[in-house]
Amino acid sequence: MRIQIINGPNLNLLGVREPSIYGHSSFEDYLKELRGRYPEVQIDYFQSNVEGEMINKLQEVGFEADGIILNAGAYTHTSVALHDAIRSITSPVVEVHISNVHAREAFRHQSMISAACQGVILGFGLDSYRLALEALLALKR
Repeated sequence: MRIQIINGPNLNLLGVREPSIYGHSSFEDYLKELRGRYPEVQIDYFQSNVEGEMINKLQEVGFEADGIILNAGAYTHTSVALHDAIRSITSPVVEVHISNVHAREAFRHQSMISAACQGVILGFGLDSYRLALEALLALKR
C-alpha cells in the first residue's frame, strides 16, 4: 500500500512554529515514528509552500497512490484550485489539520477543500496523520 502525505505552507516549520498550537516535534521526526509503526505501508512525503507545486503533486500521484493525506495549511481556506485538483484525481484524499481549526480564528472555520475530500480529521496534533492513515487503510479492507 502506498500513501502520499502532502503538507502545505509553513508546515516545514513544525517544531519551531507556534509550539503552543503545533507542538514541539518536527514533521520529519514524526514521519520516522509513523513509518516505524506501519512498515508494510510505503509512506511518501512532500511539503511545499507553493500552491501550484501542491497541485502538481496531487496530479502526479493522484491516480496511483492508494490514498493521500493532505494538510493544505492556509490554502485550505482559500484554494478553489486545490479543491478542483482533488476532484480531478481518483485516489481518496483525507484532509488533515493538526489543530482544531474550529476553535481558532473565524476565517479558519471555512474549508474550500473539505467537500472534495473523503473525510476530515483535525485537532489531534500530529496524531491526526495517523488517524487519517488508519482511515485510508480501512477503505482498502
